Amino acid sequence: MVEVRSLRKASIPPSLLSDPSPASLQPTRLALHANEDESSSSVYIASGCHVYNLEISMEGSRVAKGKESLLIPIEAQVRDASILDRCPHRSEICSVVLAESKGDNCLILGTVDSFGHLIVSQLDTTSSDIGRLSYSVLPHDFGVGEASWAGVSFSPIHWSTVAVARSFCKSIDVYDQDIPIRSFRTLWYPNSLTYIGNSTQMNGSSPLLAVAEGSQLSIWDSRTNKNGGCVQRIYSSVGDMIYAVCASPSGSIAIGGSDRSLTILDPRRWTALSRWSNCSKYEITGLSFSSINPSYIYIQGVDYEVTCGNWKESEKAFAFRGDSNWLGFSKCASKDVVAGWCESGNIFIADVMSS
Repeated sequence: MVEVRSLRKASIPPSLLSDPSPASLQPTRLALHANEDESSSSVYIASGCHVYNLEISMEGSRVAKGKESLLIPIEAQVRDASILDRCPHRSEICSVVLAESKGDNCLILGTVDSFGHLIVSQLDTTSSDIGRLSYSVLPHDFGVGEASWAGVSFSPIHWSTVAVARSFCKSIDVYDQDIPIRSFRTLWYPNSLTYIGNSTQMNGSSPLLAVAEGSQLSIWDSRTNKNGGCVQRIYSSVGDMIYAVCASPSGSIAIGGSDRSLTILDPRRWTALSRWSNCSKYEITGLSFSSINPSYIYIQGVDYEVTCGNWKESEKAFAFRGDSNWLGFSKCASKDVVAGWCESGNIFIADVMSS
């Protein structure tokens, strides 16, 4: 079982960002890191061509509930807010992702804009230095063409391997730092991507990449050339778009989309382990497994609600709402701290613990 320790709402200072740029359907413009002392969380958001960093206080714990057991947030203080100068994009940033570098006390920040331009920065968490390493990679076509949503995912084995998806180009590009190593061509427009498994399971081998494209989930392996690198395709109902995909540390894959239902897949047989119908009021555009209990998952709807529930029993544990549509949604990589950024300029952070 899981329960909420606290739910906080923090407002972005208008002097820093008063009018965020419009977002895509996928709320991938927020990344979150909970600091080790649990006194604050670092939130990274993207608007336009810039990335902003906010330090939000997490001290104290209190939970209030309203109608239908919805959680009521308490006001939180923004300790520090700044703009990062390590991400000089020339077009709108579509995705922001954080990865943790073990043993280096640093975070790896990846950002990609609407033309597929990738910038990776190493952020120091122990000093005021905003970065120790930074490099950028242009797509193979140098960003020629029409702008569209783009996503990024770091390999669970090493952060130097990163995959970039571009929707209108129907392409997945894999890089080792700034060196292109593989390109995949999808049949439909990619909506989401994630690497499967963790470093313990992989044993040094190359991890598989799961891509939500149209009404299909495709699995890609950079070690093979057969079928262009595609090793498996899972089909949903005709016309039901898949907007979100995520993987648990055990390897289970979750997908959700326009049918408002959650499906958990077994990667050993590529069959469904469970299906939770109508778990969201609107289309599902964000998913993340719980780090405390992998039987629980966080489901983000396209409107302004986030639900946490047990996917094995199709049972809701709790839910909270923002005050407007989500521009970004993310969960901390190693802790059950979930954040959402609304177009009103407010950021909601839920700290979840085991009950």
